[in-house]
Amino acid sequence: MSLADEMFQAVMDYSPQSATMLGVPGWEDKLEDLSTDGEQVIRDRIAGLLEKAETDDTEDPVTLAVIKQQGRAIVDRIDARLIEHTVATGLDAPVNGLLMISSRLDVSERVDQFARYIGQAGQRVRDSDRRPLRRHLEVGVKRMESVLAAPVQEWEGDHSAEIRTAIAGFRDVLTSIEDGRGDDKPGLCWLPEGERNYTNLARDYTTTTRTPDELHRLGKDLIASLREEYAEIGSRVWGTSDVPEIFHRLRTELLWDNEEQMVENALGAIARAEAEAPNWFGRMPRNACQVRAVEEAEQRTSAIAFYQPGSLDGTRPGTYWLNPLGATERSRTLSEVTAFHEAVPGHHYQFSIAAELDVHNVRKFAFIEAYLEGWGLYTERLADEMGLYSSEEQRLGMLGLDAMRAGRLVVDTGLHAFGWTRQQAVDYLRENTVMPEPEINAEIDRYIESPGQALAYMVGRLEIQRIRSEAETKMGDRFDVRAFHDLVVGSGAVPLSTLDQIVTAWADAP
Repeated sequence: MSLADEMFQAVMDYSPQSATMLGVPGWEDKLEDLSTDGEQVIRDRIAGLLEKAETDDTEDPVTLAVIKQQGRAIVDRIDARLIEHTVATGLDAPVNGLLMISSRLDVSERVDQFARYIGQAGQRVRDSDRRPLRRHLEVGVKRMESVLAAPVQEWEGDHSAEIRTAIAGFRDVLTSIEDGRGDDKPGLCWLPEGERNYTNLARDYTTTTRTPDELHRLGKDLIASLREEYAEIGSRVWGTSDVPEIFHRLRTELLWDNEEQMVENALGAIARAEAEAPNWFGRMPRNACQVRAVEEAEQRTSAIAFYQPGSLDGTRPGTYWLNPLGATERSRTLSEVTAFHEAVPGHHYQFSIAAELDVHNVRKFAFIEAYLEGWGLYTERLADEMGLYSSEEQRLGMLGLDAMRAGRLVVDTGLHAFGWTRQQAVDYLRENTVMPEPEINAEIDRYIESPGQALAYMVGRLEIQRIRSEAETKMGDRFDVRAFHDLVVGSGAVPLSTLDQIVTAWADAP
């Protein structure tokens, strides 16, 4: 078995649910071991593979770079012991994440392991010296109680009684913790070895050597430059360049009339993108992209929108999920930019084309967020180049998401490296983005429970833009944007430094 084979097996064993979500067969009957001993086994296994990678001369350089990045990221996540204080509503919260995917994927072959998994998660939280935030304990308790109060779901099958007993036990663990952290100490820097863990996670999520301090300053610089763009477009849309007034109007005007209108707009945006894409891409994904509304039972804990890759055999298309909850209170300016990011030409092209590549599975299914989310954010601006936004109002939505991602650099590092309180983070996003208050609070709680992940988006986009700009300068008239995009999405997920090397070799070729 090659090193690539071994690492791919280890990565999928580390997160069998992710394998199923990515459409990789062979892990449908598995659920990871969350116990301390279980995690140590997989950590030791991956650490051994990383040692072998240092002297390996059999794998090609790109595959070897992916192997190292994937292995280091898992080791760092295990070392950070995040599952011991991640208990609220995100996908990274083990119990909530398991419950969320159960209504979207076939879990029949692993449902018999749910009670064991939930029990292990509870034991890790109960026995840890790293306490969750008090507010996240309260959220987690409410989430478990809502599940227990709901009718039995079809996916629970014959294991409903034992699963619900385990959920009740997890709720009781959360209820029993009386020394949860307050909002004044939400970041990793307040936990044992937190600063080191955050530095490692920031490196893994960005695949760069940028320090938390550099990322913090970068975010602030971007926020300042975005205000100039707001003023420019705002003067055309509303006749004002006053940024606070533009922010206010974006928060309170241009809202959806109903849920159906939101879905129809997304369908229209994706259709325009698919029609224009051949002028910007030489390769189209074989798998289709469908738009679906999040099931009502999951709406209160689901993200506003997200993409789920299709299956390898094409029987399940890629799916752009929209959460219609509270549609009439949401700005319609965010509809098109989100569709371009999550669906076409964003994650749908990225995941679907990667799944078609003739490369090793360790590359085909690598989850390198700086590349993945960087591409998604890159396509938001690419859509502007492509002429896809239907109005200046929709371009304001593009700026709105830009500001959110720039703000993430400031807030994520503020929380986890510089000791910010939760309120400091809320205040910063309130002042510098057009996000409504409920979304700001949800985002901040996400950053607290998924340290470093929010850094991937803007860093990834800036690196892809830099790589493209340097290739354009070097190649001049020889530069072909279609070939560039095919190269980026056709390389599969790779560290940004590796993507730079791939594009540089292409640009230097005669």
